[in-house]
Amino acid sequence: MKSCPMSDARRRRLQALLYPLAYHDRFLQSQLPDLVEEPQAAFVTRTINAVVRAGVLERFHSDDELHYTWTSRDPIDLIDRWIQDQIHGDQVKERPEEERPRERLLRDGAASLSNADLLAILIRVGVVGESATTGGTKLANHFDEVLDAIREQSVSELRHITKAVTKASYCQIMAGIELGRRATEAARERPVPIVKITSTTEATEYCAQKFAYLAGDAVQEEFHIVTLDTKHKPIRTHRITVGTLDSSLVHPREVFRPAIRDAAAAVLLVHNHPSGDPTPSREDHAVTERLTEAGKLIGITVLDHIVVAKQRCLSLREC
Repeated sequence: MKSCPMSDARRRRLQALLYPLAYHDRFLQSQLPDLVEEPQAAFVTRTINAVVRAGVLERFHSDDELHYTWTSRDPIDLIDRWIQDQIHGDQVKERPEEERPRERLLRDGAASLSNADLLAILIRVGVVGESATTGGTKLANHFDEVLDAIREQSVSELRHITKAVTKASYCQIMAGIELGRRATEAARERPVPIVKITSTTEATEYCAQKFAYLAGDAVQEEFHIVTLDTKHKPIRTHRITVGTLDSSLVHPREVFRPAIRDAAAAVLLVHNHPSGDPTPSREDHAVTERLTEAGKLIGITVLDHIVVAKQRCLSLREC
């Protein structure tokens, strides 16, 4: 789909207005003139009201002031989707094909999609006045901090949030949630041999088996950690990020938060190379060094960093 100069100009104008606001978790209406550079106050008001109606932004009164707060911890993603709807229309078929949730799932894998995208796929078809995309966004915003609570809702309760939920789409959502629950339960009940990771060879063999799906099926880089107890036995695994490995994205706070929660004594860092070549990059080494130093400060040892790929698994400690 070719871009239109007028559409591009509108997109840039909306981005210029909303992006600066995304860096503020909460802001006042009286602060808007200082936070944005848009000269037309009426355009600012119309845009803010539209974003509130879409469920991307919440508005409330407090201390005789009008306050705004984003409905997601990642407002940029919601802003981009809202702008996309303004440019190409609310219906999924009006979007560029490469931006449609199903196409992105096939191209990048389900793990790359937001909760709103996944719910839109489960809703499948919208209703008059509300698309599956809008319905997915409203549900994702409403259950942002308590996603598991969706399975406890009745069809009427979900329809109260978005009319895009019909009886058919409600059944699809609940079936998807239940299937995911059963798959997770089956994985947990599968006997796992007790291992003790005390060497590079054992770490590599463990990751080759545990993360085999990353080597064979993943189309994007994923960064995981394995938390280990004081005897270096695995406790559990945690996925930290999806996307190109970057030291600015793999923040020590996000890496060590689950390790602290698990009371881990050590961690294994794990990521995949979808290209199939496990040769580590300079960024791979930089991430390892940064996290190793951060681990020393909080008393959690970074035991190794394993690159999983189709050719073989490789330890950065040996490189």
